[in-house]
Amino acid sequence: MKIKTLYIALLLFALPLMGADCSSGWGNALSGSESDSSNNEASNFSGPLALSSIGRWAYQIQNLSAAGQVDALVESRYDMVVVDPTRTDWSSGDKNFDTIDMVNRLKNSAASDGTHRKLVIAYINIGEAENWRWYWTWSQEWTNGDAPPEDWPGYILAQDPDGWGGNYPVAYWDSSWKEIVIYGVTSEASYNSILDEVLNAGFDGVYLDWVEGFENSSVMAEADKQKVLPGQEMINFIKEIKEYARKRSSDFVVIQQNGADLVNQGTGLLATIDAIAQEEVWYGGAATDSWSDPAGYDSAVSATLTSEYISLLAQYSGSVPVFNVEYALNNSDDAYEKSASNGFVPYVTRRSLSELTTTPPPGY
Repeated sequence: MKIKTLYIALLLFALPLMGADCSSGWGNALSGSESDSSNNEASNFSGPLALSSIGRWAYQIQNLSAAGQVDALVESRYDMVVVDPTRTDWSSGDKNFDTIDMVNRLKNSAASDGTHRKLVIAYINIGEAENWRWYWTWSQEWTNGDAPPEDWPGYILAQDPDGWGGNYPVAYWDSSWKEIVIYGVTSEASYNSILDEVLNAGFDGVYLDWVEGFENSSVMAEADKQKVLPGQEMINFIKEIKEYARKRSSDFVVIQQNGADLVNQGTGLLATIDAIAQEEVWYGGAATDSWSDPAGYDSAVSATLTSEYISLLAQYSGSVPVFNVEYALNNSDDAYEKSASNGFVPYVTRRSLSELTTTPPPGY
């Protein structure tokens, strides 16, 4: 009896201590669990609309860390938003940007119908190396006209033909570049590849820039030298991206930006991508980081090039949704009207892509 009483007393004495220890242990475990699943928080809305049902979308890849920028995207009523992961920019304080929080907030915000949530897509550049990203460990400067610096990898081939500083076309079929984009490299980052960062942050898919690399003269020359077909190699690359991502996220979306002629350069493209987005079908702008730069919008595309784009995009429209980006301000109404008449889903904005558009679609 005394032993039993003593046991109960000891147990009552020990429980608060055990509770403190267990609470700490369980708290850490829960915290870890929440962290692991934070990119899958339950939404107050139904899942996202299918790509084929998206009627409005937005695209912003700069200035997302500035006050109010993510708030504006959250409060918007677009069905799909394409944004830069941002914390992969190691040239500034953006390396500490909370990408997971941004993705969670966007996924917990309403699409245009007020019922579904937004589809949240990550912008990534697969055809160019960018010297502000986490993977860049080489010297920074390449003087125009000179040979590339000796410490740069051989797959970096040229400077960006449109004037975007720090962007360099690559031989994207090179295994070392694929390790950076897909399969993983050893780095100081808490992730191993561009695609891993996207998946870890909880994005619904990727928006692939510089698919048109297969048309770049330096890339074509290197492909000829290595006896590979640049168009088919790009299709293969996109397929590898999707296969890798689908192993972790079965509904992962892959959207091709530009390079519409890729459909004629090899096999398997339309079975791989989920949509295409084409920039500057009717209106373009100069390469600029300034939202207010008048050179960044309302530059009319030649009728010949417009006709070529429309013809090429017609080869996609029976298989996947076709989105387009027009850089227009004073001509925004015209851009929306022409896009709709061709069955495209447009976003009309300014070339810097550093704010949410001030010219939203009709009826927004």
